Amino acid sequence: MEENEKTVQPTPEPVQTEGSAQSAASAANKKSLVRSGLSLSFLTLLSRILGLIREMTKAAFLGTSFLADAFTFAFQLPNLFRRLFAENSISVAFIPTFKSYIEQEQADPSKKQETKEFLKATFTLISFLTTVFTLLGILLAPLITPFFTESNDPELVSEMAVLTRIMFPYLIVISIAAFFQGILNGMKIFAPSGFTPVLFNLIVILASYILSPYTVNPARAMAIGVISGGSVQALFQLPFVLKNRRTVQFTSLKKAFTNPGTRKVLRLVAPTIFGMAAYQLNDLVSMWLAGNAGPGIQSSLSYSLRLQELILGIFAVSVGTVILPDLTSFADKKLDKEFNDLLLSSIRIITLIAIPVTFFAMSFSDNIIRLVYKSKNFTEESVMLTNKAFLFHMTGLFFIAVNRIISPAFYAKKNTKSPTIAGVICFAVNMAVAACLAKPFQGGGIALALSIASAVNTIVLFVFMKKDKIADASFMLKGTFLYVLRILIFSVVATAAAYLIKKPVFALFNTGNRFIDQGVPLVICGLAFAAVGVLLLVITKDPLVATIWRRFGKKGGKK
Repeated sequence: MEENEKTVQPTPEPVQTEGSAQSAASAANKKSLVRSGLSLSFLTLLSRILGLIREMTKAAFLGTSFLADAFTFAFQLPNLFRRLFAENSISVAFIPTFKSYIEQEQADPSKKQETKEFLKATFTLISFLTTVFTLLGILLAPLITPFFTESNDPELVSEMAVLTRIMFPYLIVISIAAFFQGILNGMKIFAPSGFTPVLFNLIVILASYILSPYTVNPARAMAIGVISGGSVQALFQLPFVLKNRRTVQFTSLKKAFTNPGTRKVLRLVAPTIFGMAAYQLNDLVSMWLAGNAGPGIQSSLSYSLRLQELILGIFAVSVGTVILPDLTSFADKKLDKEFNDLLLSSIRIITLIAIPVTFFAMSFSDNIIRLVYKSKNFTEESVMLTNKAFLFHMTGLFFIAVNRIISPAFYAKKNTKSPTIAGVICFAVNMAVAACLAKPFQGGGIALALSIASAVNTIVLFVFMKKDKIADASFMLKGTFLYVLRILIFSVVATAAAYLIKKPVFALFNTGNRFIDQGVPLVICGLAFAAVGVLLLVITKDPLVATIWRRFGKKGGKK
């Protein structure tokens, strides 16, 4: 769900096969899962792109003004509670419990009423709890918001509270949307839930342009778009839920809290609340630090993170999702060599992409920010603030991407404890460093804290990898370090080549249109960067390039 478009990915389930009929069923199931995975990957990428366009829209209307900071805070606050309660509960506790009810139904159709009562109880519980938190948020907004801004202007602080009150009900509708998603995903229906973030982003973008002339300020128009988009996320999934004969009704609060299914969900989710609370506390402290670091800091960090998330969404998330089933299979069959080889190859793939992208993005960061965000309200100061955050965010791209690859190795070995501990350590480091750097370095300091924490997370994961015998840590470290060193050298050479032509190429374009003046030169410099990098990989007979070449050669030979 938005803000981070988290969807529950389909995971292959073991199928026992006896005879050709069951083998065919197993093959069909795998193909269906692959199709679902590809469909969700496409929808996630589309949602990330639209999410970037949504941020571009915010930049065009609000820039890095106080209103931009106020909107960013008011939108993030209900999202904190959504991630803590709705998203966490649905993925960790609701779906496994709902699946067990479905299995009971299949074995005994008379159990269908129990499933119905469980869904009614869960729907009532989610609606009740989120409504209580929303009412508290609306009532306490004027008392909460002054702590998250350094502004002393009563009108501006009051507007921040108004935006918070407008958007806090988003917690209710997005939690209900997550509940519907849990039902559909539990029944192996993924596309409707995967499409809802696309709708959300479209509605926020359209509301910004259509309603801005009729509202007090553009931030309120975007806030109305958020509530409308969240409501559509829930309503869009409802017909699919009803089509699959799952009733959505209320029951009494007594039945909701005493239902065996909801009590099981609460027991399952309770231990994870503490871990998730550390994550959310980190976000809350980061919001407080950014709000008090200076005007425009919160919004500039938001713009920078959106760019970084788009880059991560294109490759890191996809690779991590794709390798998990194979890693799990190798782990179950105790094929340690194959497990180690696949994990090392995946880390090298991420290295081959993340490090060059980091070098190019940091060398052309100012131009990228201008291309994506520069407009009338996104001033030169806005470019400077966002560029400062983006440079420090990008220093951590490699570590964040590698973490998305190493974590599935732990999950494949049925170890969820170590990545959780590593995550808590990471966020503790993030909070401590951000608290030290926020005042002297403002947004750059907060962004650097995240990058440092991500690097610490990577180190801790490697330590746990060796301690828990997840993989051959020595083999991984040696193979990773040498390959990282090679790609670092290649990236420096390719960056130097692109930088040499930067000034003359950009001087050729001065039309007054940022998409031409910044976009075309960036493409030319990017092609030069890529050409030099690929040439170096080919000359040195890079193992990954050689493998890709052999595979394409075999396909060509078959033709």
